[in-house]
Formats: sequence, structure tokens, C-alpha cells
Amino acid sequence: MSPASMTQKYSTLSPSLAVGIDEPDRNLALELVRVTEAAAIAGGHWVGFGDKNKADGAAVDAMRSFLQTVHFNGVVVIGEGEKDEAPMLFNGENVGDGTGAECDVAVDPIDGTRLAALGINNALAVLAVAERGSMFDPSAVFYMEKLVTGPEAADMVDLRLPVKQNLHLIAKAKGVKVNQLNVMILDRDRHRGLVDEIREAGARTKFIMDGDVAGAIAAARAGTGVDALMGIGGTPEGIVSACAIKSLGGVIQGRLWPTSDEEKQKAIDAGHDLDRVLSTNDLVSSDNCYFAATGITDGDLLRGVRYSKDKVLTQSIVMRSKSGTIRFVDGEHQASKWEGYARKS
Repeated sequence: MSPASMTQKYSTLSPSLAVGIDEPDRNLALELVRVTEAAAIAGGHWVGFGDKNKADGAAVDAMRSFLQTVHFNGVVVIGEGEKDEAPMLFNGENVGDGTGAECDVAVDPIDGTRLAALGINNALAVLAVAERGSMFDPSAVFYMEKLVTGPEAADMVDLRLPVKQNLHLIAKAKGVKVNQLNVMILDRDRHRGLVDEIREAGARTKFIMDGDVAGAIAAARAGTGVDALMGIGGTPEGIVSACAIKSLGGVIQGRLWPTSDEEKQKAIDAGHDLDRVLSTNDLVSSDNCYFAATGITDGDLLRGVRYSKDKVLTQSIVMRSKSGTIRFVDGEHQASKWEGYARKS
């Protein structure tokens, strides 16, 4: 019997976990962690110095440099882009070494630049990858209304329902009272009415200043003390979060929320139905996608970067939707190897 035949005969790998030669391979997961580690280490040097642009710039430079070494043929679909007026990691930029699977790439070198600048918790370096053509194109609509919750209520909630009804559905699915629910929400003036609705329904609010990728993961992941995320946040962050939720289970629902008549017209011209509720699968249609994040500041999900004389310590999470695998990765890096990314002023 040939070695190939023996492998086929005795392999116990589920067919659902197999990947084709043109699909992103599972080895990609750990390559992506290297990229988010680099962005976190570079951006982390600027934590607490009050300059979010320099923090973001350092993280962008490092992420782009390391992305070029990854074995894939990537196109940035969700990038720094028009909203950030970024010259690098812009939408449409080719990344990777040009070989291997063709992929859509979503980047957020610092999710929570203000958090990093002020030294506040929950700043992350984030990267998501999926098969080419599978990520939603928001057509320059930068914000969306979101609803995220975990697997228990994923098939019950609906963004079109009243807030009170969704909260009662989540409570019922989790087997708890509504007054035991914690709803994470960005601290913005636009959410005053929503906050009132949540509290009038009997649930509690948990505010975050920025960084709703971490918030979405907390809402979908068990044991975080967060039962749902609601409110209006970034569309790019919603698509990145969908890649993570594909691995975690749960659901993200979104509805585009233009902030101006010009933005609204762009969306209509691009064929978007602004009343449509987008599901997790609408935001990322591939069942073979990857999510990686490294902590920049300490947070509910990950520990932030630690610097010492000789070592740099990082903590990361990496997910692969096809297998539903979630890994936490503690990295110990020789500080001398990273001097090029240290803050110079």
C-alpha cells in the first residue's frame, strides 16, 4: 500500500476540517499572530503618551511590514482607508508574499487608538482573514447599528425587534432574569435613548470608551460578564468581529447607519438596502476565516504588552472558524530584536 493510500485509510480527520489547495490553510493562523504581535509591540511603545496618531502610525508600519512575509495572496478589504486618511494598509492594497491562497484581509492595527494614547484598557491589534470575495463591502459607510450576543440566543434575537423584547429573549435563552443581563455599549451621546431603553427593560449597561471589537467578543464569549453588545459602532469593526464570532458561535447583526446625505447616497448608489439587517454570514460569508488579536493595553480579553530590559511579553488570541478552535498565545520576545520599533521621541 502506498504512503498516500495509508494516510487516506487511517486518517481520522473530519472532512469538514479539510481545506482545498486554493483555500487559506490552518497554518495561516499562527502566521497572523506574528503580525498582530508586531503591531502591538510597536504601538505599545506609545501607550500613555497622549498621541493616538503616532501610536497608530507605529502599529500600521509594523503590521504592514510583517504582513508582507505571510504566505498568502491578500487584498485589504477593510483597511485604515478613507476614514483614517491612511497612506498604508488602504482598501485595495495587496499584502502577503503573493503566493498561496487568495484572501480578503481586514486590519485594525489599533482597535482603540484613544485607549492606547491614554493608557486605558482594551486596546488591541487586530487582523482577520477570509477567502477572497467573502467579506462584505460597506461602500464607505463607516458606521452600523449592531447587536451581538452569544450562542444561546443567536437564533432568537432580531435587530428589528424592540430593545426590551430582544433583552427578554436573551434572558430566556440564558435562563436568567433580565436584571442579571449586562449590555455593553459605546459611551456616546447618540446612545442616550438606547441606554434609557435598556435600563427601562430592566437590564444593566456597561460602557466602553472605544474598542467595540473587544466588546463584541466579550458579548459572544461565555464567562465575560457581558451578555450583549448594542448600539452604533464602526462598520469595519463589525466585519472584523464577524470573523471572530464565526469561531466563537453567537451572532452579530448589523444595519448600515450613514452619517450624512452624501454617505447615504453612496450606499444607495452601491446597491445597499439601508433597511436590511445584515447577519454574521452576510458580513463574512466564508466558513474558513481567521481572527487574531494581541493586547496592547490590559483588558477583559487579553493582557497588554509588557516591556523590560531584556524581554517583551505579549498575549494574543487566534481563532479559526473551520475548526472552531480558539488559542491563547503567550509570547516572550528578546527586546534587542525589536529595538527598531521602539519610540524615538
